[in-house]
Amino acid sequence: MSSAVAAVAPLIAKKARRADSMIFALNALLYAAWTPHIPAIKDRLGLHEGTLGLALLGAPVGALIAVIVTGPALSRWGSVKILRITMIGFAASAPLVGLADSLPALFGALVIFGAFQGSMDVSMNTQAVTVEHRYGRPIMSSFHAIWAIGAAVGAGLGSLALAIDAPLALQQAALGVIMVAGMIVLGRWLYADDHVPEAEPGRTDTGRRLSWLSPRLIMIAAIMFAALLCEGAAADWAPLYLRDHVHAPEELAGLAYTAFALAMFVGRAFGDRWVARFGGARVVAVLAAVGAVGLTVGLLSGHTAVVLAGLALYGLGIACIVPVCLSAAAVEAGRTGSPAGPALALADGTGRTGFLLGPTLIGGLAHVTSLPLALGVLPVFCAGIVLASRVLRR
Repeated sequence: MSSAVAAVAPLIAKKARRADSMIFALNALLYAAWTPHIPAIKDRLGLHEGTLGLALLGAPVGALIAVIVTGPALSRWGSVKILRITMIGFAASAPLVGLADSLPALFGALVIFGAFQGSMDVSMNTQAVTVEHRYGRPIMSSFHAIWAIGAAVGAGLGSLALAIDAPLALQQAALGVIMVAGMIVLGRWLYADDHVPEAEPGRTDTGRRLSWLSPRLIMIAAIMFAALLCEGAAADWAPLYLRDHVHAPEELAGLAYTAFALAMFVGRAFGDRWVARFGGARVVAVLAAVGAVGLTVGLLSGHTAVVLAGLALYGLGIACIVPVCLSAAAVEAGRTGSPAGPALALADGTGRTGFLLGPTLIGGLAHVTSLPLALGVLPVFCAGIVLASRVLRR
């Protein structure tokens, strides 16, 4: 490589990193902005906790569709093209949730919303892995730190919209315009995905396609599922828990996810340094244990301030799991001589399914027991992550 090319390469990588970071922020912003509206939607449509949980099942159904479609699409067209398509689709589908006037309509809107969000999520993480490879050092946590900022801002905007009685559909349409504008501006700076290796001599095409599906990758995907189930459940049910069981004011209840997301940002802001120093497996195990203890104490206390503090520790506890798992999935794909795209689609898509299935699980459990008892399942998932974290050792 000439000195001129060597000097330009870091600048190109920095631009790609900034562009994909902003895409992470937009994804989080559009998703999180609707979560403070969930209690109002529940009341407007006359739903109880069980039927609300059923409605929220629409999003994981959409995510499953996205997992099936996005992996092969990434291998064929690359993350840049898929991102452009899914960002437009995500923006267009966002107002549908606010327009839903019945349980079936809400379910259908969330299927579409979840499918585009899930596909966009897989694509932007595939792009992040490519950028991290060009950097040559851990930077994955930084992308997810930006996602946490976007989620906190989105939840804050949603709470503000509630305070001024702004319709959810109008709010999401306005944010969708920002999403499309971002796609137009940021898309030009993204990288083409890393080269897909040729098949080995004598190896069938089917064998090559399945070579990435190793037991270790399946375990990584399982950890992703548990971690993002915990994250999704906190996003959707923490505001209701504060309002209906701790009896916090609705505006303060809307800050539950904000506290959680801001703590996730702190963890992810320092995550790359922690992973470089201590290793991903150790970081995941220690933080997941902190999150389990913090949420348990918060739920047992029943006091608003302690619950918010517990949610913050819980957010810190699961902050680094997804970035570490995605990097580990890409490394595992490299070990099998396979492209990263399908492996990331499995890990990220499985995790995204957990993210969207979590609210439904908690809703069903809350209906047959109580919401505090249902939320008590989440520290158990964190404990399971602690036990399984060894698979993340490189």
